[in-house]
Amino acid sequence: MASSNNGVSENGKGLIVSFGEMLIDFVPTVSGVSLAEAPGFLKAPGGAPANVAIAVTRLGGKAAFVGKLGDDEFGHMLAGILRDNGVSTQGINFDQGARTALAFVTLKADGEREFMFYRNPSADMLLRPDELNLELIKSAKVFHYGSISLIVEPCRSAHMKAMEAAKDAGALLSYDPNLRLPLWPSEDEAREQILSIWDKADVIKVSDVELVFLTKNDKIDDASAMSLWHPNLKLLLVTLGENGCRYYTKVIN
Repeated sequence: MASSNNGVSENGKGLIVSFGEMLIDFVPTVSGVSLAEAPGFLKAPGGAPANVAIAVTRLGGKAAFVGKLGDDEFGHMLAGILRDNGVSTQGINFDQGARTALAFVTLKADGEREFMFYRNPSADMLLRPDELNLELIKSAKVFHYGSISLIVEPCRSAHMKAMEAAKDAGALLSYDPNLRLPLWPSEDEAREQILSIWDKADVIKVSDVELVFLTKNDKIDDASAMSLWHPNLKLLLVTLGENGCRYYTKVIN
């Protein structure tokens, strides 16, 4: 049973629960090079859902993170970073048999990002439905998630259970697909799974690259964006890099 205030604390701030992966990004010490050319790397906290949780608290909001980390130094370091940023870690599990995920990422001279992931499997992929903190999830005013947690079981089932529990408790569902093709078995599988939960979300944010990928259309325009609209959607955001973003709502002024 959801709490009567549905995630609204005494100070009036609604709780935003972010679900998914948190990992260590290794970033080259110099810019504009490939991973192979990098002379060294610096470690940094990463993972889009965790980044959202920290962004919420830095903007004065109230956030919690739900996911699984390795019971290792990197995993406990990441949990500590969340706590230091005011994010609740009540929804975090630690896996003794798998490591925290790692990613090497660089921005090459041509402006393209290059990723290399180490997840075979990583702890985030092993989150089970029975490990979910459902009380925390049901207390959310907003439940935010991506698509990386849909790639493999048991995390996919945990994702689906958490999403449904949040929806049933009255939360607004926020979806950022955060496409990372190297993690998927194929492009077709990525597209199919990302779209499999599309109609559940109240708010969806896609990048221009993801818009092209999901629509199979090179045009980045209003018609292409609106082809992704579904009847229950309240807000669709399309980010355009240095050109800002476009947003679409039910009411067009």
